Amino acid sequence: MQDSIFIGGGDENYGTSQKLLLKYANRHGLIAGATGTGKTVTLQIMAEGFSAASVPVFLSDVKGDLSGLARSGSEQFKLHGAFSERATKIGLGDYSYSAFPVTFWDMFGEQGHPVRTTLAEMGPLLLSRLLELSEAQEGILNIAFRLSDEQGLALLDLKDLQALLVWMGENRAELSLRYGNISPASIGAIQRRLMVLENQGATQLFGEPALELADIMRTDPDGRGRINILAADKLMASPRLYATFLLWLLSELFEELPEVGDPDKPKLVFFFDEAHLLFDDAPKALVDKVEQVARLIRSKGVGVYFITQNPADVPEDILGQLGNRVQHALRAFTAKDRKELRMAAETYRDNPRFDTEQAIREVGVGEAVTSFLEKKGVPGVVERTLIRPPSSQLGPIDPAQRRALIDTSPIAGKYETLQDRHSAYEILTQRAQDAAKAAEEAERREAEAEAAEREYKSARRYSGTRVTRSSSRTTRSNSRGDTMGEALGKALIKELKGTTGRRIVRGILGSLFKGR
Repeated sequence: MQDSIFIGGGDENYGTSQKLLLKYANRHGLIAGATGTGKTVTLQIMAEGFSAASVPVFLSDVKGDLSGLARSGSEQFKLHGAFSERATKIGLGDYSYSAFPVTFWDMFGEQGHPVRTTLAEMGPLLLSRLLELSEAQEGILNIAFRLSDEQGLALLDLKDLQALLVWMGENRAELSLRYGNISPASIGAIQRRLMVLENQGATQLFGEPALELADIMRTDPDGRGRINILAADKLMASPRLYATFLLWLLSELFEELPEVGDPDKPKLVFFFDEAHLLFDDAPKALVDKVEQVARLIRSKGVGVYFITQNPADVPEDILGQLGNRVQHALRAFTAKDRKELRMAAETYRDNPRFDTEQAIREVGVGEAVTSFLEKKGVPGVVERTLIRPPSSQLGPIDPAQRRALIDTSPIAGKYETLQDRHSAYEILTQRAQDAAKAAEEAERREAEAEAAEREYKSARRYSGTRVTRSSSRTTRSNSRGDTMGEALGKALIKELKGTTGRRIVRGILGSLFKGR
């Protein structure tokens, strides 16, 4: 049984073969280096290795290059010489070209299966981060989610939250007594941010059917793990949306997967490209959340690998948890660059054969400084390494090939049709319609009462009773009867027009604000 992934080796100037032990692959990792130094190829060969070991992979394709995993490679690609020459040089004797099982995903549904979640699943913390809300605005968003739970108003898509915020604004006086101040200005600010989010394409992200985690943890009949590729080239135009979605996915894995302890190999490996987007201007609460997930998710059998230009992009508390590292070249043109380079070198276990700081500065394209966890989880000595060539195609496949793979995917047709289930928007709209009808009926009855009053007064004016001396007793008797009937009629009309009538109308309208 395969117990490791071959990452690279060396020659007379480089160190021994470098392997990533599957037993420690869920202890996370880092792929770092300046632009153009080979991070994407390293990510590609690691994804191939995990797939061959029956471990599913989820990664984001920021530049569009990683779709080549679905096609077999060939000798036409060069990496400091032919791939087969590099393989022989580093001791990779069984090197061959191969395609890998790939599932394409795309939030916009253009280059892969649509990937969605619901607002309820994302929750107020991540949504506040996505909307860049202030503390007061985040408080109102938390109230909205609380009301959603209490009143059975499911928050599935953006229009559900927009409708709930309108309802909160209309009833802020009553709600503020229980939940605290609800400012119309803050509600308006949240609504504007939601509109901006819509313009960025988030309408496609929120809705149903929502992504099922089992669909990104599949293995093929031949035993290889499927490589899930999220098309992120267009998504990178909205970097906060990109980072929030991937963090949500990581949080879902953490919350839903069972504890597995220390497995022989991971259940899933998650690659987070452009990781600095997750931490740029992030509030401390969010960074603490990421740190907690990174620390604990390995017990769920999930390995997380951050890909970024500089290790300094990752907070120190999280960086300390990344035991498997591939460091491509870093440039050091400024004092700040040199300081960061020195700090990066200090995180490795020294090798007496060379200076780590100098090696990080000197390694070329397709080369790296590496360190992987060894027996008992101890970090290995840092080595200069020639990265192995990929077995799959280097570079993207063409759109026709991508479309064919999407159409024949095991989940083809499952997520393509958007569903609009009965949720907060529909419930509140129906309540408003019912209340409007009830108000119209109350107004109709009040109009009828006014008409009856006018008719009564008209009848009294033109058909009064004549009184004679000879029938004084009868007249007095009729007068008493008429006075009593008139009083009852006037009292009834007054009540319908006055306090009781208004109470009836309020009672009907009040049903608009009741929960289920």
